[in-house]
Amino acid sequence: MLNIADTLHLWCCQARPFALATVVDVHGSAPLPPGTSVAVDEDGNAVGSISGGCVEGAVYDLCRQVLGDRGTPQRARFGYSDNDAFAVGLTCGGELDVLVQRIDPPAQPHLAAALAEIVQGRPAAMAQVVDGPDDLIGHTLSVLGENQITYGSLDGGPADQAVADQARALLRAGRTGRATIGGDADWCPERLSLLVHVHASRPRLLVFGAVDFAAALSQAGAFLGYRITVCDARPVFATATRFPHADEVVVDWPHRYLQRTTVDARTAVCVLTHDAKFDIPLLRLALDLPVGYIGAMGSRRTHDERLRLLRGAGVSEEQLGRLRSPIGLDLGARTPQETAVSIAAEIIAHTNLATGRPLSQLTGPIHWPPRQGQPV
Repeated sequence: MLNIADTLHLWCCQARPFALATVVDVHGSAPLPPGTSVAVDEDGNAVGSISGGCVEGAVYDLCRQVLGDRGTPQRARFGYSDNDAFAVGLTCGGELDVLVQRIDPPAQPHLAAALAEIVQGRPAAMAQVVDGPDDLIGHTLSVLGENQITYGSLDGGPADQAVADQARALLRAGRTGRATIGGDADWCPERLSLLVHVHASRPRLLVFGAVDFAAALSQAGAFLGYRITVCDARPVFATATRFPHADEVVVDWPHRYLQRTTVDARTAVCVLTHDAKFDIPLLRLALDLPVGYIGAMGSRRTHDERLRLLRGAGVSEEQLGRLRSPIGLDLGARTPQETAVSIAAEIIAHTNLATGRPLSQLTGPIHWPPRQGQPV
């Protein structure tokens, strides 16, 4: 539902009832991920998309039905029809499980509170019950803000705490995902399946070295939704004018800045300085931090010398295994812009535990679900 958060927030503020159709599961290849929603209000106005067009008409009709019936939520599965490619279906060959429910904003004030946080760009996680007892299907509980305050309630008991814990975990990871709780007769006998919609703060891209490659990489990173920091110890080069796509430009020794800034498992560190007096202290520190990606620019010869110096500085082989050097995928890149695409592509592939190989050389679904242990 985060794809239409602005409109949903407006409708909640207007106390306007609407039907919400949400993709709760995907089987095979599908154009949009779980959590994507369509909403239809009582006047027939629709917003959002869950399939890129191929099942929107059927979902719209189901929303109108649920909204008019004022009844219980409904589940539907949409998939490709081998017999009639023009029938309701996904021509990409996948299947979508969709939950359609009626929302009456005055009865769910915590939903408006969560949407307000999301619209303001603040972190929030909304746990939606998508499978379980009929009286809980569609109910939500939210964890909002940096202080992770809980809004809403499912049963007023142990289930609330368990759902909040799952929401906080996915909020820390920064990704929307499924979770299951309950099924324990001594604690929570009802088994609940949740879809946790996560709006996290932007992941960070730390670019060290105020060079032309850094300017191009800043632009690529901003396009991908990263919060960009460019850091260099040389004030004549590290200026906001040279890096208009960066959120901040810092003049400091790279390792000293990395020591004092905040990083997490979604942070990407790109070292573009080509200078051992900057690179070695910086990489020694970075390889000991829980960041998601670490890459360093340089030739094969520079890479070999860098490894020698890092080993001499006490960096273990296990830590060195985290280093992507020379940085980027083999795209034949020459210009700063091409190199930025090469680096950005490697970050995407690494984040998604993907191969980085051409899809034409692979088999199986194009869109895989998040994999076990996937960094984000």
